[in-house]
Amino acid sequence: MQRRIFLTAPALLAFASRARAQAWPNRQPIRLIAGFPAGGLADAIGRLFAAPLSDALGTSVVVENRAGASGTIGADTVAKAAPDGLTLAVSHAIPFGFAPGVLPAIPYDPVADFTHIAMLAEAPTVSVVRANSPFATMPALIDTARQRPVRFGSSGVGSAEHFSGALLASATGASQLDHIPYRGTAPALQDLLAGQIDMLNAPITTLVGQLRDGSLRLLATSSEARISAFPDAPTLAELGAPQATHTQWIGLSGPRGLPAPIVERLSEALAPIARLESVQARLVEFASVPRSPAPSGAAFTRFVASFRDHWVAMAKAEGIVAS
Repeated sequence: MQRRIFLTAPALLAFASRARAQAWPNRQPIRLIAGFPAGGLADAIGRLFAAPLSDALGTSVVVENRAGASGTIGADTVAKAAPDGLTLAVSHAIPFGFAPGVLPAIPYDPVADFTHIAMLAEAPTVSVVRANSPFATMPALIDTARQRPVRFGSSGVGSAEHFSGALLASATGASQLDHIPYRGTAPALQDLLAGQIDMLNAPITTLVGQLRDGSLRLLATSSEARISAFPDAPTLAELGAPQATHTQWIGLSGPRGLPAPIVERLSEALAPIARLESVQARLVEFASVPRSPAPSGAAFTRFVASFRDHWVAMAKAEGIVAS
């Protein structure tokens, strides 16, 4: 006698979800949305992982730059995307942690509106000047900014670089250290080299080439300890602004409700990619390193929530707001 098996509606939905996830991505292209222009930290790390991820998933994985509003345009694009695993975010510390405390309103919740999959890498913010700048050290620049305007650029209002400058100014009394926001690091770097601004705060990943060829001078770093490749540059903590210590992290995130089997497959693909010698070598070249072990899944979600809450509170305490 045949026995019939009846499935409840929730069981049928769960079965259908697993079936779709098993077929995913079914050779359909996957977009990784980076909220900053080409050449920035999110773009560089996104492209580093995109190629091996394409091989692992058997489909094309393409980085798409959606720059603007301190990365929040790109993040919002993913927040509003269908949870089908075909649109993912190169999640970044700025739109997911720093900007929420500074911008008057953002159209998404950095935690509730996303499925956070894994952290990929971290990099400190650095403060640099032109090689021919009159400022040989950060103390010299700070002393000048106590007496007359000194202009520093960043990738946007509410960025980690904005925080670095604002917190340094507050801690040292450099009341005329003026913030000039840009739509990414690349245009800010152009203006620095052209003499339109005095200093640039940016992820070290995006400036390693210019630091090594001598066209830029490194004045300070936001890392907890001095960077071994540039041991003469003090940390912001050493300069009197320990509250400015931070890294800019990069991760992979999807929209809210991304099916668990898709999250699991992405996590399983990312772990060996992060250990590839070629990836590790490029991260060293970028002066960026993966956290070991890298937070993933629920741990990464808790990390994003804690990071966001800390910098929202810091913005309020220091009066760092959009202008």
